Amino acid sequence: MRIDAHQHYWSLARGDYGWLTPELAAIHRDFGPTDLAPHLAAGRIDRTLLVQAAPTEAETRYLLDLAARHETIAGVVGWVDFDAPDAPRRVAALATDPLLVGLRPMIHDIADPDWMLGPSILPVLRAMMDEGLVFDALVRPPHLSRLIVLADRMPDLAIVVDHAAKPLIRQRIQEPWSSDLAALARRPNVVVKLSGMLTEAAPGDGMYHLYPFIRTVLEAFGPERILFGSDWPVLNLAGTYADWLDIVERTMAGLSGEAQSAIMGGNAARIYLSKRGRRQC
Repeated sequence: MRIDAHQHYWSLARGDYGWLTPELAAIHRDFGPTDLAPHLAAGRIDRTLLVQAAPTEAETRYLLDLAARHETIAGVVGWVDFDAPDAPRRVAALATDPLLVGLRPMIHDIADPDWMLGPSILPVLRAMMDEGLVFDALVRPPHLSRLIVLADRMPDLAIVVDHAAKPLIRQRIQEPWSSDLAALARRPNVVVKLSGMLTEAAPGDGMYHLYPFIRTVLEAFGPERILFGSDWPVLNLAGTYADWLDIVERTMAGLSGEAQSAIMGGNAARIYLSKRGRRQC
């Protein structure tokens, strides 16, 4: 089973995608399952994990409704207001839908880099653990040192680092991202998504420029803790679904078949779908 562990659908008429402006012409339109279907077929991808793109619980319910109607969606990583006084109750309410597999605060848009370490966040994370939900960490390199602290505080919380923490590929800067990522990888409750990296590169960058950063991810986490994700349709800002899949598959060429299968779906099924979602994956 091949699983794309990170993709999005959205409808502009919903009005809750504040970041999605007309300047992002390649993706400033509606995207749904029929748009992605040809790419999944061409890439031999069986299922996807649908990830929130708006900081509203209404969008999460919209995504859960899509998941209920489309078998290709194995589960939804949604959003809840972590700062709300009743956030644990909100987590429990959303989790009554078994297709919810995780939650993702949009940390890279939060001004305070220490936000995730605030005392009010811990009860929300405990509520997630009670419901068997994964914590998706949408972070940038400066957040990694804080994420290490969080992983140590909550060793039973499953943490997935989205987009390899968005390294500075365009600027060709590896440190301190590389060292911090390696330190984070020593926490066994943390895994990483091999996704979103093409949009962090400069226009025209190819395998030559991306490989040092992808190699860092592989060396830090190993194939048993890496998940393939497309970040489609955001990916369209930098390339095609086939472009990114080709880069990932060429990167994995020296790995065993078992290792490649783990990255391309086995790990996503184990981490997200062992308790929730469409578990037949």
